[in-house]
Amino acid sequence: MKFKALLSAVVALGLTFAVSHAAEPRRPNVVFVLADDLGYGDLGCYGQTKIRTPHLDRLAADGMRFTQFYAGSTVCAPSRCCLMTGLHTGHCYIRGNARVDLRPEDVTVAEALKAGGYTTGLFGKWGLGHEGGSGQPTRQGFDHFYGYLDQVHAHNYYPAFLMRGEQRVALKNEVPGNGPFGGGVASKKVDYAPDLILAEALKFIEANRARPFFVYLAMIAPHANNEATKATGNGSEVPDLGEYKDAPWSEPQKAHAALVTRLDRDVGKLRERLKELGLERDTLIVFSSDNGPHKEGGNDPAFSKSGGPLRGIKRDLYEGGIRVPMIACWPGRIKPGTSDHVGAFWDVPATLAELGGADEHLPKNLDGISFAPTLLGQGEQKQHASLFWVFNERQGARAMRMGKWKAVQQPLTSPVKLFDLTTDIGEANDVAATNAPIVEKMTRAMDSAYTPSERWKLPK
Repeated sequence: MKFKALLSAVVALGLTFAVSHAAEPRRPNVVFVLADDLGYGDLGCYGQTKIRTPHLDRLAADGMRFTQFYAGSTVCAPSRCCLMTGLHTGHCYIRGNARVDLRPEDVTVAEALKAGGYTTGLFGKWGLGHEGGSGQPTRQGFDHFYGYLDQVHAHNYYPAFLMRGEQRVALKNEVPGNGPFGGGVASKKVDYAPDLILAEALKFIEANRARPFFVYLAMIAPHANNEATKATGNGSEVPDLGEYKDAPWSEPQKAHAALVTRLDRDVGKLRERLKELGLERDTLIVFSSDNGPHKEGGNDPAFSKSGGPLRGIKRDLYEGGIRVPMIACWPGRIKPGTSDHVGAFWDVPATLAELGGADEHLPKNLDGISFAPTLLGQGEQKQHASLFWVFNERQGARAMRMGKWKAVQQPLTSPVKLFDLTTDIGEANDVAATNAPIVEKMTRAMDSAYTPSERWKLPK
């Protein structure tokens, strides 16, 4: 009798554990797709009318579309540093576009998720480390890497090589005089790097379908190849113009549109593969851009209204330079709709770590706040008292978002401008003169948000 009672208790305990374990939601696979120089208004779901983006529009319809989300910076390297490390440009290590490596002590979201049991892969453009240095992706939390280390190398859509792990892999393209970092213009174009990178990412997903994975798909479109611009006047390197071939536009505008639509097509391929593998409902897809639209490669962002209703472009700290598209889709977990939550790239590590059960592996002194409560519609969403940016190039600039107010000082030698974004999203009316206490408060806040850096010195 005692044995039967003990056996019954063990069975009951096992059933209870099984039921509770089954009730626990599976940690999501995470795919973070980052476009390069895609403007707030470049997608149909954000108002674009000339360029077709049906797959991203569907992603937005199936998920949550953010209207007030910000990049880490107005150029790529510091923006990506914020995204990876959870620190804004007043605190993070890489604050400008330069060949600088993340340090061993810098903790990335990939490191946190890897420590939490995720398999991690980066496919595409990195920009935070170089060959032989501490900033290489495989030394910053990524199990697998395929793509570009160097930013200038990533200008070239037909490079002579890509990196796999820490080794160069030769491609069939020929690039005369490409130099030590691989930039330049191909004279023989065979291997289109974006296609190779997507294929590698999809292969990684299939190989790791049985375990939680984190994929950082850092696409290079629609960034221009600036070296090609000098040679031909058209920096948008694309195999064909597709549906824009006969459009009554300039060749650079047709090529830019084709790049954006090709990027959109690749997101569609990604979603289709996840569906085929039965991973669609187990995977969180996040899509964004590293900064505002560029005016390079012959592209005119005004032509297609790439910034939407926003003022400024890449290298500006006005809204057009830093407010970016942001879409999050997780079928069955994220309710479709639009969110006006105010967030930024430095919130991403805290958010993904919370969703992936890896909070304990992130440093405690980050600038980011998890927006998982907004995504899941659960719990109380903490809000930022302010968001801060500093830009070290040109004559320097800084900006802050505080509630409805936006302060901009660009260049740093100019007075602080103040805008009420609730009535003036285009930042056309400077109201600093009639709101001196607000300007003073935000100026003090910008001063305190900035930690000086020996490497990144602001212009005096």
